[in-house]
Amino acid sequence: MKREYPKLPIVGVGGVVIKGDEVLLVRRGKPPMKGRWTIPGGMVELGESLPQAVQREIKEETRLEVRPVGVIAVLDRIFKKSGRVRFHYVIVDYACRVKSGKLRAASDVLDARWVKRTELSRYRLPTAARSVIRRAFERSKGRGASAHRLSV
Repeated sequence: MKREYPKLPIVGVGGVVIKGDEVLLVRRGKPPMKGRWTIPGGMVELGESLPQAVQREIKEETRLEVRPVGVIAVLDRIFKKSGRVRFHYVIVDYACRVKSGKLRAASDVLDARWVKRTELSRYRLPTAARSVIRRAFERSKGRGASAHRLSV
């Protein structure tokens, strides 16, 4: 299915990977958010479960093996141009833990790094990314374990 000007919404996943007081961020290399910092993730492939998709996407983008530990949020990302829907994603964001690997930017991303929670404001993250990162930190501290639906 084509991503730009699709006939139907496309299902994607995101992974919020927390390590102590740091979160994993990637700088997107492709539209619709090319050049922007956000959490790693991408599209679900046919026959792939949501947890498998988030594991694959994070490995492809960062070379890290992760374990999804729970859904943080489900959200819509709709981008319009001249009144037409240019991109429409339904994204399931997971909290994840690192199993193994050494962080390195790979496919579809320009950069990948661990960012301290106190330094997140420097990265001009999308509102939805800030929200799911906050929820992942809360979850890692034992609060806010349920998933939330966001619309942005």
